[in-house]
Amino acid sequence: MDFALTAGDLEFRDEVRAFLRDNLPPEMAKLGAMGFQPDREASLGWQKILSQRPGWSVPMWPKEHGGPGWTVMQRYLFEEECFAAGAPTCNLQGTELVGPVIYSFGNDEQKQRFLPGIRNGKDYWCQGFSEPNAGSDLANLRTKAIRDGDHYVVNGQKIWTSQAQWADWLFLLVRTDPEAQAQRGISFLLVDMKTPGITVRPIVSIDGSTHLTETFYDDVRVPVTNLVGEENKGWGYTKFLLGNERAFSGASIPTIKRYLQRIKRVATAQELDGKPLLQDAGFAYRLAQLEVEVLALEMSVLRVIHEDSGTSTGGWAIGSVLKVRGTELQQRCCDLLAEALGTYAAAFYPDPYEHRGQNIALPGPDYAPGVMAELMYRRAASIFGGSAEIQHNIIAKMILGM
Repeated sequence: MDFALTAGDLEFRDEVRAFLRDNLPPEMAKLGAMGFQPDREASLGWQKILSQRPGWSVPMWPKEHGGPGWTVMQRYLFEEECFAAGAPTCNLQGTELVGPVIYSFGNDEQKQRFLPGIRNGKDYWCQGFSEPNAGSDLANLRTKAIRDGDHYVVNGQKIWTSQAQWADWLFLLVRTDPEAQAQRGISFLLVDMKTPGITVRPIVSIDGSTHLTETFYDDVRVPVTNLVGEENKGWGYTKFLLGNERAFSGASIPTIKRYLQRIKRVATAQELDGKPLLQDAGFAYRLAQLEVEVLALEMSVLRVIHEDSGTSTGGWAIGSVLKVRGTELQQRCCDLLAEALGTYAAAFYPDPYEHRGQNIALPGPDYAPGVMAELMYRRAASIFGGSAEIQHNIIAKMILGM
């Protein structure tokens, strides 16, 4: 299969590069390249800059809902160039997760109310799915919503709710029919984070960051008008959302390719026995092996782009295949990057987003900050979005028929 870029693709890539060169603030690019996870200000700030071009802030959306109407290849090239330039990620919970659910299953009023705020970087969203006893086994969730007139009354707890402390809105899975089978009886609600009864408790990670939280819901009243689709049909919308998350975010080829470039930069600067580490035969072999495996994964992604995989019997599982392999390579690249950094990997580098405006002296060279933060963050990549074990079960069932 020929994966060569067309003349139109090359022209599009040049346009994206020119936009990044002219509009991505240098300090934003510097922090993005370090690997620290962006905060609300960085994510929404970059999204507002992208929104200067029609649809660019929501690259995967169709044109009729305010997206650019790009081909899958154009979306892939756009993401690759943004990562290569060091641009921060936008609020992906809004742009890639709940946005497509709203324009696919929401009513006209919900589309008019919520989609503009996602597109223009006004509203920050978080995802209320996992619970203490229902992570990968999401259908086992217990947070309940009882209908009371024009409202649902929500009680329960969620955990690993990323960036809930910054969020304006939350998309929440609740059980509306406790007597129904596990996957049935689940509904999909859109919740204003200012609603009384919501408590957000940050979880401090080993690197000192507080991106993760646990959230508690005590008699939280959510208007019935904020129900997406039909009551008790939320599991279907959730499968749609997770399919998008795994297919477009799981492989993370642009992220991995940036890791490879950073490994080469560090290994060129770091020395072993008086020579650049990159010249060490053992290290060079391991790096080359990683590059070959990344290239193979990229070819798989490009194959999916060029084929309509959704029409095959195993189409829904393709995202699971890409996620499993992609997260494995993310973790291995981070491991090799930390190894190349040597003793500087043992130093603590505070999150610059959580210490904005503070003049903190950092130990070591300028390429050291963010390496260990990224390594520790990516340890969870094989868990969030559905653990590797769950993905293997999906692959076995939907592709292998087991």
